[in-house]
Amino acid sequence: MNRRERLLATLRGNPVDRPPVSFYEINGLDENSQDPAPFNIFSDLSWKPLIDLARDRSDRIVMRSVVFRDVLPDPIDELAHIETSVCDGSLFSIKKIKVGKRILTGRTRRDPDVNTVWTVEHLLKDVGDLKAFLEIPPREFEGKPDPSPILETEAALGDTGVVMIDTPDPLCLAASLFGMAEYTVIAMTEPMLFHQLLDRFAAILHPKTEAISEVLPGRLWRIYGPEYASPPYLPPRLFFDYVVRYDQPMVEAIHRHGGFARIHSHGNLKDILNDIVSIDSDGLDPIEPPPQGDVELRYVREKYGRGLVLFGNLEISDIENLPTNKFAKKVEQALEEGTAGTGRGFVLMPSACPYGRKLPELTMKNYEKIIELVEGFQY
Repeated sequence: MNRRERLLATLRGNPVDRPPVSFYEINGLDENSQDPAPFNIFSDLSWKPLIDLARDRSDRIVMRSVVFRDVLPDPIDELAHIETSVCDGSLFSIKKIKVGKRILTGRTRRDPDVNTVWTVEHLLKDVGDLKAFLEIPPREFEGKPDPSPILETEAALGDTGVVMIDTPDPLCLAASLFGMAEYTVIAMTEPMLFHQLLDRFAAILHPKTEAISEVLPGRLWRIYGPEYASPPYLPPRLFFDYVVRYDQPMVEAIHRHGGFARIHSHGNLKDILNDIVSIDSDGLDPIEPPPQGDVELRYVREKYGRGLVLFGNLEISDIENLPTNKFAKKVEQALEEGTAGTGRGFVLMPSACPYGRKLPELTMKNYEKIIELVEGFQY
């Protein structure tokens, strides 16, 4: 079967010739080795073999956000004044929102040799900032999704993979406004205020998810943000209050139009797995092995694999640091545990991807070992 057929069969719980393998963010389509822009790490020649490997031999899952024709879908940025500047080669962005006499300020930094954006100052610092933010008049959802970027990406992929629609949940948008320490304290001590903030974002995300699902039915989705309410950040009882209550309507909207909802949650899972299943999600990633997580892949497969497609469970630090002969044992273990017994399906996948400009030779060898072992795997 071709790569697209393999992925779709896995999502539906149908038999496949072998487990699919995804390199997560690395897909061989979005990495432009010809772009000389200073913040494009993929222009370095060390990346070319991995880009080619992802394009030619991985089961490609390409993440896309959906744009809207009439309005910007981000409920924060359209309220903000944003300035960008370059200093000592790094790109800085300052976001300011004026509320009465208070000015809320957030800052980010991006360095040319690291493919990530660092938040150096969060927009909300305390309960006073949260109360001020909640004074901003809520906006109503409007606008029509533009499906053309998704359809164009699917055409470019052909039979080599699928598009995955990528969306935050209300908790992700709310929690990321704060530093982690401030977020956890406010989420535990000011639940009424925090629910008001979640409701503010849900009023946008819920109808937005419905509108996109209707225009683009039958697609795979990734919902990210639930990990903000996982232990040890918050007690498990708050996972239901802050995730299930708000993510279930998104999953229901996706299902109404034949789509598949994959929940993304790093770190500890054992105490929240029942709640994740209660949302009626179709998949879970990245199921990190101990010590990064707190459950073995085999346990998740045995207890929850009948309803969930499992995506994982290779740790990016192992790809980057383990000698290839030792890393191969990690891959073999993931393949064995991810396919053990009966279950809906398994996709071999790292928890993240390298983000430095120079891709080490060892890292490349370990990616090649992933492909070698999954292509030779037999049920």
